[in-house]
Amino acid sequence: MTRIAIVGGGLGGLTLARVLHTRGIAATVCELDASPTARDQGGTLDLHEESGQRALAEAGLTGQFRAIAREEGEALRILDRHGVVRFEETADAAGGTRPEVDRGALKRILVESLPDGVVRWGTKVTTVDAGRLTLATGEVVEADLVVGADGAWSKVRPLLSDAVPVYSGLSFVEAHLSDVDTRHPASAALVGPGSMFALAGGLGLIAQRNGGGRIRVYAAVRNDDPAAVTELDRERLLDVFAGFAPELRALLEDSDDPLIPRPIHALPVGHRWARVPGVTLLGDAAHVMSPFAGEGANLAMLDATELALALAAHDDVESALSAYEAALFPRAEEAARDSADNLEACFRPDAPAAMVDQMLAHS
Repeated sequence: MTRIAIVGGGLGGLTLARVLHTRGIAATVCELDASPTARDQGGTLDLHEESGQRALAEAGLTGQFRAIAREEGEALRILDRHGVVRFEETADAAGGTRPEVDRGALKRILVESLPDGVVRWGTKVTTVDAGRLTLATGEVVEADLVVGADGAWSKVRPLLSDAVPVYSGLSFVEAHLSDVDTRHPASAALVGPGSMFALAGGLGLIAQRNGGGRIRVYAAVRNDDPAAVTELDRERLLDVFAGFAPELRALLEDSDDPLIPRPIHALPVGHRWARVPGVTLLGDAAHVMSPFAGEGANLAMLDATELALALAAHDDVESALSAYEAALFPRAEEAARDSADNLEACFRPDAPAAMVDQMLAHS
């Protein structure tokens, strides 16, 4: 029996373990977090039919997904800095093909679908070699296949590639508003049931309605130094957005503490590697990109599914990995290029014109 060790228990790693499980293939997931809820799991995702939703179908979890999906979350609004709506699409008009789901809820159904013991929570991997993981406890985990599902700063990637994520020139400062329908009804109405983008020449306020009456806000700022974003407290951030309408600035003024800096990094477009026996990557470990194509989680889950199906379909690991990577590389390259192009379009001097034009072309 092939011994498979997955480093990272995010959506990609969990999807891989689940799809393998449905095909009768065992795997072990090593995850640093002490539990599935040890930290905030992030905001909302729109799951695409051809990727995230397909992965859940192969995992046998479509019913569970439909129970937690928010169809109304497909709604989108694009505003200028004055708060004028330049584009709006209701969930019904969007077609109902990309419902939103909170990351935490999605992670929960994946975790609950796995047998006890598949995920080793609170497990720190200190070193990775082809065929083995060394844990912080000194334990060595032997494996015929090591899969790096451990995100942008992957410990597995150096076995395959010298590439490292590069700062994109854009940083987010993340803020949250709680119980918005009661405490912040004006902001709730401004954002609507889905997502809102307010863009103006190098700046943006991006807000997403999450479950549980929450709104997650990302204040996007162009700067050359990713460390500079850590110096933006609420007062300084409001100064940066002084040219935005008061109702937009209220998304920052009224937000909960603390503010969370998130510099945006990306691997080079077209990142790939030569075949190395017994090791591969998926998700951000393979192709971290900016969020402006909406593909990060979707691709991670699709990567995981394609890898699991390849392992189930081939008699030997290397044939499976060759088939998986041959499809992975061009798929990831296309998404990464779209992501980089969309980032530039969203923060052009004439923003939000380019994003509006793009949405009108797709409507």
